[in-house]
Amino acid sequence: MSLTALVPENDVVPPPADEPSITQWTPPLDAEGLRSVLERIKDWKPLDVEEVFDDLDTAIGNQPPPVTTAGVLVDRLRSHLKQLSDIALADKQFPPTRVMVQLVERGLPLRGERTPTAHRQVVGLARRLAFVTSDLVEELIEARYITEAE
Repeated sequence: MSLTALVPENDVVPPPADEPSITQWTPPLDAEGLRSVLERIKDWKPLDVEEVFDDLDTAIGNQPPPVTTAGVLVDRLRSHLKQLSDIALADKQFPPTRVMVQLVERGLPLRGERTPTAHRQVVGLARRLAFVTSDLVEELIEARYITEAE
C-alpha cells in the first residue's frame, strides 16, 4: 500500500528544487494581430473550382461575354487567379513547380492591369486572364494541390 499526501485545493505546492524552471509562455500575436487574423478568416472565401471553370467557359467560350457582365467577369477572373496563385505558393514544404511559378508571374501584370472602358478590350483582358487561370488551375489539379470539381 502506498502512502499519498492530500493537499487542499487552495494550497500551492512548490516544484521540487532539482526541477528546472519552465519559461513563461507568451502568445505569438498581440490583440491587434489576432484582430487581423480574425478579419482575414471572416473575409476568406473557399475556392470553388466549378465556379472557376464556369467563368473560364464564359470568357473563352464561343460567344464573347455580354457588355453588361464583362467587367464583373474580369474582376472574378482576377480573384480566381489570385486565389490559385496563393495556393501554388502557400506551402514551403511543397514548393511550386517551375511551370506554376511562371504562370503566377505571367498573371501578376494581368491582375494589376486597369479594366479598359471599351468592350472589345475588356473581352481581350478577360480572355488573357482566363488563359493564364486555365493553365494554372490545370497545373494545380495535375500536381494534386487542388481537386477537380465532381
